[in-house]
Amino acid sequence: MSGSMSRQTVVTRPGETVERALALSKADGCVVIAEETSAANLRWAGNALTTNGETRGRRVTVVATVAGAEGTASGTVSRSGVTLDQLESLVRAAEAAARDAAGPAEDAQPLLGPTGGPDGGFDEAPAQTSIGVFEDFAPALGQAFGRARGGDRLLYGFASHQLTSTYVGTSAGLRLRHDQPTGHVELNAKSDDLTRSAWAGVPTRDFRDVDLAALDADLAQRLAWAARTVDLPAGRYETLLPPTAVADLLVYMYWQCSARDAQEGRTVFSKPGGGTRLGERLTELPLTMYSDPRYPGLESAPFTIAHSSGDAASVFDNGLGLDRTNWITDGVLSSLLTNRHTAALTGLPVAPEIDNLIMDGAPDGPSLPEMVASTERGLLLTCLWYIREVDPQTLLLTGLTRDGVYLVEGGEVVGAVNNYRFNESPVDVLGRAVEVGRTERTYPREWGDWFTRAAMPPLRVADFNMSSQSQAM
Repeated sequence: MSGSMSRQTVVTRPGETVERALALSKADGCVVIAEETSAANLRWAGNALTTNGETRGRRVTVVATVAGAEGTASGTVSRSGVTLDQLESLVRAAEAAARDAAGPAEDAQPLLGPTGGPDGGFDEAPAQTSIGVFEDFAPALGQAFGRARGGDRLLYGFASHQLTSTYVGTSAGLRLRHDQPTGHVELNAKSDDLTRSAWAGVPTRDFRDVDLAALDADLAQRLAWAARTVDLPAGRYETLLPPTAVADLLVYMYWQCSARDAQEGRTVFSKPGGGTRLGERLTELPLTMYSDPRYPGLESAPFTIAHSSGDAASVFDNGLGLDRTNWITDGVLSSLLTNRHTAALTGLPVAPEIDNLIMDGAPDGPSLPEMVASTERGLLLTCLWYIREVDPQTLLLTGLTRDGVYLVEGGEVVGAVNNYRFNESPVDVLGRAVEVGRTERTYPREWGDWFTRAAMPPLRVADFNMSSQSQAM
């Protein structure tokens, strides 16, 4: 009894878990992904810390491949909290899924073998975060609470930090590991009567670069702007989109950049009459949008980690090396998402999804405050929210503004206006943008649960479509 319990509670290093699962495999091919995640968080409300905590978790994914007369079938099974005694059942479940598949895997490719480079410390223990990551942030938060109490405002929000160590191995001999820190802060300030609200969010890898005093000062300014309110009807307005709003629009556009879908005529990137719009100019501004796993401050996995197959990724591509990919170059559409299979189908280069997105404008472009100062009359947004797709053929999106829309007149913010529902396509927004500001790291508010690594400039759009008024705060 005690021996059985000890086997159940033994915790192996993720690299060892991968090796054992590969050794247990009886399939023709096998991919194993073991992920160890540690997380820490702080939450606060009404100028007081409410909760804090740490969590740990492990997930193991097994991909089994079985060769047959018609091709190679695959089966994928993922489970959390797998013990050593449960590992074999996980491997067998993946093999059964491969044998029971309706047919061969369309995206079947040879599994990747050794890269010849470093494995990232495959045999070493996973990295971990802890509540200690907030050592400098927590005192700054306490100071912000004090300023807020003195300024008749209330602060709400949370700070989150995760550190995920991912180990990938294949039966062909590939062994790779990547440690991914992911953190962000969301800070919401409200007037003490709860009639005014302002929001700010920032991404971070380690919380050492979070300037909480600057965030707090910006929110205090926005609440002061909102002391005067102006009712404006729906319509098309010259609008300044801050980096967070630009990120939310362009991240969604990035997700819809499937080369296969475009080739088959299903997306905004399809050319009328057949083919894709690669090589077409999307904007007259000198904008370059790209992903780079080595971009400073937004580093992401330099190889593919795929738990399932789709048009942008394939389980057969696990471990495939990633480098900078330009999606738009100087305003021209230059790449679409492919895996090895869809690249062969479309005749395009292999360009898998990368876990960050950067848009560069003019290196000496203006800051957002400088863009405000040069605005004769227009709207300044805080962020976008509740974004949904309306029409994939044009990539028309709808959503709401939130936590502050401000009226700018004569280069100054003169008050807050009502919120709106908008209807816009990110592709059209790029085409109608008339000014680009300075690129900065930013946090996409709508998509932050899935995508945090972004750097975007503010944009000036001459006629952003506010389709109706909204009661959202």
